[in-house]
Amino acid sequence: MNNPALITTARTILRVVVGFLFAAHGWQKYNEWTIAGTTAAFGEMGIPLADVAAPVIATLELVGGIALILGFLTRPVAVLLTLDMLGALVLVHLSAGVFVANGGYELVLLLGTAALTLALVGPGRASADHALFGRRNSKMSVLA
Repeated sequence: MNNPALITTARTILRVVVGFLFAAHGWQKYNEWTIAGTTAAFGEMGIPLADVAAPVIATLELVGGIALILGFLTRPVAVLLTLDMLGALVLVHLSAGVFVANGGYELVLLLGTAALTLALVGPGRASADHALFGRRNSKMSVLA
């Protein structure tokens, strides 16, 4: 079944939900844990250059999540968020097993896979990317 309206709806739902979750995690790093607390936690987890990584990751997740919700620069943002989750998977969660209750990787695997899916399929018609770059002859149409 190749129903364009259904495909647009599915992409939009995926983009908005995944964007919301990433934005919530970025917001949490800034406001609940603070950047100083996030830096300390990253250091305890063995994340290299925690003092640089913490504000970069918090900003990527907050701003990137909002960008996904809007469907703005969806593919490049989704690639960056996929790499973020790949780093979290390898550096922190893989050794703890599957389940998030034990510090495992189920959430980062799901978020990373969803971000990768958006990078591969694009944001769909109900997006800022489509409104801005959706013309077929536009050099930026690869974003839509």
